[in-house]
Amino acid sequence: MTFQTTEPPFRFRQGTRPLLISMPHVGTHVPPELAVRFTDEGQRVPDTDWHLERLYDFADELGASVLVATHSRFVIDLNRPPDGASLYPGQSVTGLCPVDLFDDQPLYRDPTDVPGEAEIAQRRDAIWQPYHAQLAQELARLQAAHGAAALWDAHSIRSVVPRFFEGTLPDLNLGTANGASCSPVLAELLLSIGKQATGYTAVLNGRFKGGHITRQYGNPTQGVHAVQLEMTQSSYMQESWPFDYLPAVAEGVQPHVRRMLEAVLAFVET
Repeated sequence: MTFQTTEPPFRFRQGTRPLLISMPHVGTHVPPELAVRFTDEGQRVPDTDWHLERLYDFADELGASVLVATHSRFVIDLNRPPDGASLYPGQSVTGLCPVDLFDDQPLYRDPTDVPGEAEIAQRRDAIWQPYHAQLAQELARLQAAHGAAALWDAHSIRSVVPRFFEGTLPDLNLGTANGASCSPVLAELLLSIGKQATGYTAVLNGRFKGGHITRQYGNPTQGVHAVQLEMTQSSYMQESWPFDYLPAVAEGVQPHVRRMLEAVLAFVET
């Protein structure tokens, strides 16, 4: 199959302070020629990190730059290495161009119709490469302008996904690649903010340690601090179809997320 898209690979807003917020899994666009190959459930793109732009609607007030994916992770996963290598060896994961859903159901109607190497390469060239080029370029700009930079990789997931973990996830899952992508001092500060958030649970480098983006771009010895936050969707939205945003619920967690980002800025601006 040949892959083509008319949708730009990302949306980007440049800010004024040394913080870039990346949202690699919020995209929902699937080119029509690809969508017809998906199952009915796959066409609903259920594994999307829904509504994060709305949840992080304070980003502009903070002066952050914001990079937002447009295409569904079912087209290509921007938080996976370009060669598709597993980030969690020995554990169940979805690939660079997924062929199944988080609930282990097939994504493609025809199991012989999954993308081959040529199609994967086309998707990588059209979407993955431009997104990462913009991400790297903006981090370099921020570091040059401010002497340091922070990358916040924003994610969300259903609170219960048996394929990946037992039981219910903590609400605020901070990942710093086991300390490699961010100053330990900053990581502990963020964890303390999460633990002080009444009604929510928080963990650092638990099941989610940060994906390719956190691991690739975080370089604290060079002044670039990268953190992934994987939030439970139950903290701000309806976890099942039609995946509605729940403003009254979101208002509870939003101030804590903002407090974390303010702490990140305070850290890199000192």
